[in-house]
Amino acid sequence: MLLVSAGCSAQTAQTVSSETKTRIQRQIQAQYDLPPDVKIDVGHRHPSDFPAYDLVTITLSGKGHEQKVDFLLSQDNKILAKVTKIDLTKDIYAERMNKIDVTGRPVRGNPDARVTIVNYDDLQCPFCSRMHSTLMQEILPQYGDRIKIVYKDFPLSMHPWAPHSANNANCLAIENGTAYWEFADYVHANQKAIGSGQDLQKATSELDRIAIDLGKKHGVDMNRLQACIKGQPDQQLKSSMAEGESLGLNATPTLFINGQKLEGAVDADEVRAVLDAQLLAAGVQPPAPLPTSAKQKQETTSK
Repeated sequence: MLLVSAGCSAQTAQTVSSETKTRIQRQIQAQYDLPPDVKIDVGHRHPSDFPAYDLVTITLSGKGHEQKVDFLLSQDNKILAKVTKIDLTKDIYAERMNKIDVTGRPVRGNPDARVTIVNYDDLQCPFCSRMHSTLMQEILPQYGDRIKIVYKDFPLSMHPWAPHSANNANCLAIENGTAYWEFADYVHANQKAIGSGQDLQKATSELDRIAIDLGKKHGVDMNRLQACIKGQPDQQLKSSMAEGESLGLNATPTLFINGQKLEGAVDADEVRAVLDAQLLAAGVQPPAPLPTSAKQKQETTSK
């Protein structure tokens, strides 16, 4: 009877005593240096997955905002712990990649490669220009058909002509993948010439000219391309940005290499290290390391 009673009571939510609640509120306030106008509400105790600890949800509220944070409270009321629970049965990298839609996106490298680099890109971002150079001049020549590279749009609000350039690139992508990549190459390499953002109309006119010239070069349907450029459809751009936000993006460039995240204009060696690990995980042998002389030549060319 006692065992049954103990088992049942352990599954029932219990109120945290007022004394313990006061101590929790004081310690949370001090630990996180919360301002005095933040209200700290301590919820009920619930059974947790950790022996001798209960789950307690603490709600922080103030100035119209509210945040709920789960903590573990020891059953002797002496320890409060914040623990991140990681489900070892799930593949976080695979779950990230499942959130990324690359359908119809132009590919550089091998479309059937087992390792994919997805680059969330801003065509006006100077750090993105550096990453573009690293990927195209150092990484792709070395890894060849072992990888595929796909770009998604994530223009930042500080770059006024970045959305227009993304829309133009997407108009080209509909017509011709090679034209899309040549547009990305040219814009990344000529950001300053296109405009610093002071004259937005001049910059967008130049971006339109570049896109139209590339369309003519590759023999696309010019009526359709010009209509797309004039109309500036942005549904694909908005979807890409929403997708990036769902993945926690707040900066460009951000790479996902088979789900492993690299943020910022990291150097080629850091990209290689992640690529090699992901290739091995996918059952693909990485390429031989470059000789020092060849690596130095690549780095000099990409600068």
